Amino acid sequence: MTLRHLKIFVAVCDYKTITKASEALYIAQPSVSLAISELEDYYGVRLFDRISRKLYLTEAGERVLGYARHITDLFEEMEQRIKNAEASGTIRVGASITVGTCLLPFYAKKFESAFPHLTLSATVENSDILEKMVLGNKLDLALIEGIPHSDQLIVSPFLDDELVVVCSKENPLWRKKEVLPEELTHQPLILREIGSGTRQLFDNAMMLHNLPVTPHWECISTQAILNAVAMDIGISVLPFRLVDSALKEGKLKRIPVKDLELRRKFYIIYHKNKYLSSALQGFIMLCREETNILA
Repeated sequence: MTLRHLKIFVAVCDYKTITKASEALYIAQPSVSLAISELEDYYGVRLFDRISRKLYLTEAGERVLGYARHITDLFEEMEQRIKNAEASGTIRVGASITVGTCLLPFYAKKFESAFPHLTLSATVENSDILEKMVLGNKLDLALIEGIPHSDQLIVSPFLDDELVVVCSKENPLWRKKEVLPEELTHQPLILREIGSGTRQLFDNAMMLHNLPVTPHWECISTQAILNAVAMDIGISVLPFRLVDSALKEGKLKRIPVKDLELRRKFYIIYHKNKYLSSALQGFIMLCREETNILA
């Protein structure tokens, strides 16, 4: 017994005749008659009394009709919801601290305008944690500032970024035009935690100069780091986008460091087996198209 049999049976009940049902379904009359006969044979009951060339539902037919309507209605509902799934629902996006602070609110607003029936669920964490969440299918995609480690991910750069070394007005480095990388190790370093893209880039850059990095403070909160640097507890390395306003206000100063490469890219990552719905594709395209505005 198939859904097709039930649909034909419901149509015959609605149109009262096999002829009208066949026309509505665009099926030949013999095929409609055969489907009804097969349905009666399968259940071993008569569904219609045929009197004076008219069809009258039997008691068994009434019971079958109740089930048949329910089943076919559920199927139609499923069809509509699945076919329209990409027009509604939720996409799960992760963002590293810098991206989540500076860029994600802008992206989210643009996305909601383009996809008003969709919800964007956001998680802001460090890059390592986001990578694990994408691999575990807890996120559909993530925007990160670190370099991913897994070969199970599709990794695509979408925006250039730069880290800067900053200090307070009271710090002696404020008056220098340029410092050497080794001078940074003589200062109390207030850095992001292990696992963040910012920390990874700074550690790697210092390693190229064979210089150890021993933080005075480690902190997941960039605002806490900014406050600590402003109070001259130490110096820090942070994304330019996060410190730009503090630099313009004169609260902090950027320290040029000779031969220390702190440029990087932001990446969009998702699992290589992830199906990219039209909504996810739209979000990725949005991130790429808005880079000129945010740069």
